[in-house]
Amino acid sequence: MSSSRPIVIFDTTLRDGEQSPGCSMNLSEKLEVAQALVDLGVDVIEAGFPIASPGDFEAVEAIAKTVSGATICGLARCNEKDIDRAADALGHAADARIHVFLATSAIHREFKLKMDKSEIIERAVAGVKRARNRCDNIEFSPEDAARTELDFLCEVVEAAIGAGATTVNIPDTVGYATPAHFGNVIATLKNRVPNIDQAVISVHCHNDLGLAVANSLAAVEAGAGQIECTINGLGERAGNCSLEEVVMALRTRHDVYHADTRINTPRLVPTSRLVSGITGMLVQRNKAIVGRNAFAHEAGIHQDGMLKERSTYEIMRPEDVGFTQTDLVLGKHSGRAALADRAKALGFHLSGEQLDNVFNAFKKLADKKKEVYDGDIAALIEQGAAVVADQWQLQSYEVQASTDGAPRATITLSRGSEEKSATVNEGDGPLDALFHAIEEITGVAIIVRDFRVQSATRGKDAQGESVIEAEYNGQLVRGRGVSTDTVEAAVRAFLNAVNRVAVGQARDPKTRPEAV
Repeated sequence: MSSSRPIVIFDTTLRDGEQSPGCSMNLSEKLEVAQALVDLGVDVIEAGFPIASPGDFEAVEAIAKTVSGATICGLARCNEKDIDRAADALGHAADARIHVFLATSAIHREFKLKMDKSEIIERAVAGVKRARNRCDNIEFSPEDAARTELDFLCEVVEAAIGAGATTVNIPDTVGYATPAHFGNVIATLKNRVPNIDQAVISVHCHNDLGLAVANSLAAVEAGAGQIECTINGLGERAGNCSLEEVVMALRTRHDVYHADTRINTPRLVPTSRLVSGITGMLVQRNKAIVGRNAFAHEAGIHQDGMLKERSTYEIMRPEDVGFTQTDLVLGKHSGRAALADRAKALGFHLSGEQLDNVFNAFKKLADKKKEVYDGDIAALIEQGAAVVADQWQLQSYEVQASTDGAPRATITLSRGSEEKSATVNEGDGPLDALFHAIEEITGVAIIVRDFRVQSATRGKDAQGESVIEAEYNGQLVRGRGVSTDTVEAAVRAFLNAVNRVAVGQARDPKTRPEAV
């Protein structure tokens, strides 16, 4: 059997992935995703950018305190305040890493940093040394490395390793590289940097040209030992290298790459569903590995081949990535233990109080639906995870609409012991009227930019899953709601978005420092 080398999987869903517009997560959601990443077998979790906001600092600190089983990483620019803030946030981590970065390409040197090459090297060395004083595990990234002159990139990498970097990450920050180009960059570093054997070479590829996975694999062929990626390929603009795709490519084509990861691949689909539900970023049906159609065979010739021998048209087994033969699991007579066990299988970790709340919601749903599917259970749990303290809760609503006049909507909300009702006779339709009534009660007005409704599972009695992306004072905020009543699902999604604004969950991505 051919030898195999380990590839470190560095997941940045909670940092780069969360910077996708509308993908911000609250603290409880980040903790849920972090634990799911540990269960998946991720080696390094980039938990956030501590200097970016108090919320980012709090999230990195909480993950560092409570999540074990992976290295917890915080991002920082090459300046003292960033590095110290990251080190403080990671103070309680059993296994911590500080990831410092500085742009190196000519276009960034001239227009963004206004620094020459010697100043760049001096700043990089100072940043790595300061970080090394606070933590033994240091990663350095020359931002926009793919567009940096190779001679200068070699100089910067050599200097960063000399200063104490244990990992050097080579980002294709704007998704500009091609596989041949990027493979040559990694090979050049391997051949020309004298101390390169003292650090792991990492790659962080963006997907602007749809080449993030291909570029990452080319880097592995050239000698890279770490891949930075995200669940479902989330990230700024067109996203990042997709974790599930690059991991399964390495596994399926071991004959080419001779490399392995620690990823527990049957956790890929549950983790994908968890992140999709929390962020509201739906996975396209034909997405490789985790899309609903990834293992569907409709063409007659394919079906015939599959019946005779699966390998004729399947290069992977669906169960290897977490698809199950059937997801019909629970009914109205199922107990709390069965629900907890299925929730764990789906990638959720429920506390006692969370389990009680979800179980109560499950019982109500089971009275309405004859068959309860995994998608229903996931929707209930994700709906519960969106609940935050002191938020408005839906008590009841009534709406009347016709083609002949303005709609009329009455809604009642509660917050603690407070209960308020409002009636409006305006709007473009019943939902618009209900949204106006919610704004009147809460005093929060948001602008809906995107509104989607889909079925959480299958069947006429399936739960409707509504996702709203809205704007408040220039900030993007997301809301999500589920119900067998699609109108109620939309109301819950709008109310969830309003509550996120009310408790300060919204954050403007444009105010965040730029990153790799």
